[in-house]
Amino acid sequence: MSLLESITSPADLKSLSREQLKDLADELRQFIIESVAETGGHLASNLGVVELTIALHSVFDTPEDRIVWDVGHQTYAHKILTGRRGRMHTLRQTDGLSGFPKREESPYDAFVAGHSSTSISAALGMAVAAHLNGEERRVVAVIGDGAMTAGMAFEALNNAGAMDANLLVILNDNDMSISANVGALNSYLTKLLSGRFYNNLRSRGEKILATLPPIHELAKRAEEHLKGMVTPGTLFEEFGFNYLGPIDGHDLDVLIPTLANMRALKGPQFLHVATRKGKGYDRAEANPCLYHGVGKFKVEEGVKPKASACPTYTEVFGRWLCDMAEADPRLVGITPAMCEGSGLTEFSKRFPTRYFDVGIAEQHALTFAAGLACEGKKPVVAIYSTFLQRAYDQLIHDIALQNLPVLLAIDRAGLVGADGPTHAGAFDLSFLRCIPNLLIATPSDEQECRRLLTTAYHYDGPSAVRYPRGIGPGAEITTELEAFPIGRGVLRRSGRGLALLAFGAPLSAALQAAEVLDASVADMRFVKPLDRELLRQLAENHTRLVTVEENTVMGGAGSAVGEALAEMGITIPLLHLGLPDRFVAHGDPAVLIARCGLDAAGIESSIRAWA
Repeated sequence: MSLLESITSPADLKSLSREQLKDLADELRQFIIESVAETGGHLASNLGVVELTIALHSVFDTPEDRIVWDVGHQTYAHKILTGRRGRMHTLRQTDGLSGFPKREESPYDAFVAGHSSTSISAALGMAVAAHLNGEERRVVAVIGDGAMTAGMAFEALNNAGAMDANLLVILNDNDMSISANVGALNSYLTKLLSGRFYNNLRSRGEKILATLPPIHELAKRAEEHLKGMVTPGTLFEEFGFNYLGPIDGHDLDVLIPTLANMRALKGPQFLHVATRKGKGYDRAEANPCLYHGVGKFKVEEGVKPKASACPTYTEVFGRWLCDMAEADPRLVGITPAMCEGSGLTEFSKRFPTRYFDVGIAEQHALTFAAGLACEGKKPVVAIYSTFLQRAYDQLIHDIALQNLPVLLAIDRAGLVGADGPTHAGAFDLSFLRCIPNLLIATPSDEQECRRLLTTAYHYDGPSAVRYPRGIGPGAEITTELEAFPIGRGVLRRSGRGLALLAFGAPLSAALQAAEVLDASVADMRFVKPLDRELLRQLAENHTRLVTVEENTVMGGAGSAVGEALAEMGITIPLLHLGLPDRFVAHGDPAVLIARCGLDAAGIESSIRAWA
């Protein structure tokens, strides 16, 4: 039996020697590589935290002590060590393990984390709750992968430092620019500074020196300057944290004693560790971006680019953005740290002075775009639907209220498969269509996506075009920048009695179901403004209407149709099909769509049951 096979819970780590823990790290890293190769998933980020995860579970008494992981795609080692090794082959699969922490999955998963920068806030709440309950548990927030670029992280730091909570924040820094600060001398100093002797000495010294203000101030400044020569922690100390580091996040001989010392300390503590994304797999180390999220691959061959005859919607957007930038020098492209995922790579290379990656800061991205629009620029913000949720106030207050021409290119609309509910764009139509001045378009294929992007770009006000992840039905794509008439849909199929009103991607399934039902099908294209004339014609020429959308039924495009019919005084049986009033779990996209009744068979079945 291997060391890894002998680990059934973190308690088993405590009986292992330091050398055995190092051997375990090697086994664990290899297991992650082989496991992700079979299932797909996040690889580079997980390889970078193997030693840190082992050290945390060796020192802290989990799950009684809480570990809150930020940007939850770094938790595979955590899952394996907490009794889920035998289920890793189901990772991100239908009805299998989640790719992120999930409270229902394990008591060791203290907090759900699919979005970034939430860990410090959540951990602070847990630490305060422990204090109020008179409990001695420790709480750790592990934050990294760019999550410190978000304002929420600093809001939490500011609050935590003022509350004097027993909280340890670990910055998992995988930026290689700090490697010069990681070495034997710095590690020695950090272990020394984390010990009780130093902290007791400093605490007592401050009390004594406080009676002599000039000497106290001199000593305080001297300490700050001395620590500043070897650490970059002044910022975090100003927030009220005791800062230590940076230390080598792959060195268990440094990590374990440092964490053990810090566990005994009171008040807000901050440990800065340096790690390398992709550690232990040469291909991932060389290209951590490519190996951030991967499909299935062969370990010995690495990830191979997928050849597809059809471009993804993301690629359609990327090509359109470059073409429109060529045509209009006012265009600027903005992304909140999702250049590759949102299709801006080529744009960033061809138009570097007009490309802005603002970091994981969705709120700032939208208000930054608003400022650009105020001065005559034409901002295009490429953003995932689920991340747009984090900038709702900025969309309303800073963009829509001022009727500014900012285009939101909303990727990952609808279900997203293996990433699950934290990344599913299930709500954007519902929360967008209530905002005044906003144009909302839902393309049903690749060519329509390109043309609707052009339409929205030329709209004199805020606009949003939402499109799904992956490839579409394979429509032929032209190179022209043609627009549609705003607020006009199109009848795709004529039938009898029944009419289906499709919004976006479900059009293909609606057309298939309509063939069996002999129903009419309208491609509505716009949720706002809605094509009321087409809606009136459909209502007058049919006995029943069905709306179909890959958005939650509540408040979505179907609701807009119902409201419009009521305003026009039209009474007709109306069925709404869309995502259910629950969070849809991760899994195979086709299976999830079928379970939600949005494939052709599901649409047909729902209509027959309704009849």
